[in-house]
Amino acid sequence: MDKIEIQGYKSIRSLSLELQKINIIIGANGSGKSNFLSFFEFLKNLYNCNLQKYVAEHGGLDKYLFEGRKVTEEIKTHLYFEKNGYSFTLTPGEDNFVFAKEGLWYSGNPYYDNPIDISSYGAEAKVSVNTVARTEYIREYLQSLEKYHFHDTGVNSPFNKVSNIENDIFRLYDKGSNIAAFLYNIKKTNIVRYQLIVRTIQSVAPYFRDFFLEPNENGDLKLRWNDKYSSVVYGINDMSDGTQRFVALATLFLQPKLPQTLIIDEPELGLHPAAIGKLAAFIKSAAQKGCQVIVATQSADLIGYFQPENIVAVDQIDGESVFERLSSEELEQWMGEYTVADLWQRRIISKGQPNR
Repeated sequence: MDKIEIQGYKSIRSLSLELQKINIIIGANGSGKSNFLSFFEFLKNLYNCNLQKYVAEHGGLDKYLFEGRKVTEEIKTHLYFEKNGYSFTLTPGEDNFVFAKEGLWYSGNPYYDNPIDISSYGAEAKVSVNTVARTEYIREYLQSLEKYHFHDTGVNSPFNKVSNIENDIFRLYDKGSNIAAFLYNIKKTNIVRYQLIVRTIQSVAPYFRDFFLEPNENGDLKLRWNDKYSSVVYGINDMSDGTQRFVALATLFLQPKLPQTLIIDEPELGLHPAAIGKLAAFIKSAAQKGCQVIVATQSADLIGYFQPENIVAVDQIDGESVFERLSSEELEQWMGEYTVADLWQRRIISKGQPNR
């Protein structure tokens, strides 16, 4: 995606943001980072014709309109993909959103109408079923959208769930609940890539030897592993929280075929500083392979590995989330001596700070 425009969504009154291959979103608690990332989850449910159920289960219409219906009458969005584009306008009905507009754009031919309006004033989007040629790229992008967050590492965490080697192998789920079957399939189909994942995990957890991926007669399995010092088979909860999250991150970033976009909320949680360095390397490597990465973080250690242009600072000003990409030119006098992390921690970078 080259550019995203959002109006009237949660704390985002108006946003026009050009996106790069690497987009690190920083800001204080409550600034709007998570709201921005949640918009991609909103898009995913919109595409899957599940928007009304999703909105109802997450607080209703007023939770999604900037300061509620009394202030905001609609949510408007325009997504730009090179020559293609997708836009929509949602207005609140009595119990659900209505698609007042839904547009398909193509700038590659001056004789094409822009946009083609496919809305029907219904409660669900039409983009997933529309057959106009220009929808193909947009559908491919929206189908692959997934916002990842690997926060839960408890006894009943997604990492500890049973998954199936026939049904749960096609993509890593948003919370990692199918990680066992996903790794099993990588081992079966691309042993070189699987071994890379194992070696990478060993680099932050030297005691780790390999995963124990043995499905039962129904093709079901849980994520288990062996250490280097015994034949005991351990469960994923026998790893520290940070190591569990690193296993998920290594699996996500080192999978054989990366998706078009990776969206991750606070991937640095619980990671050792050395593991954060490897996370930064994952992000850079994915971007070099053509995958667009969007990450929300509060980690100064993580942003220290990136250039100012990779970083978007978010501040909440008078109740509104304001986004601004940092600039090397503005920080030129400091960059020879300090990293971005140093400048942010010392508040020389004033954006993205508490109480700004």
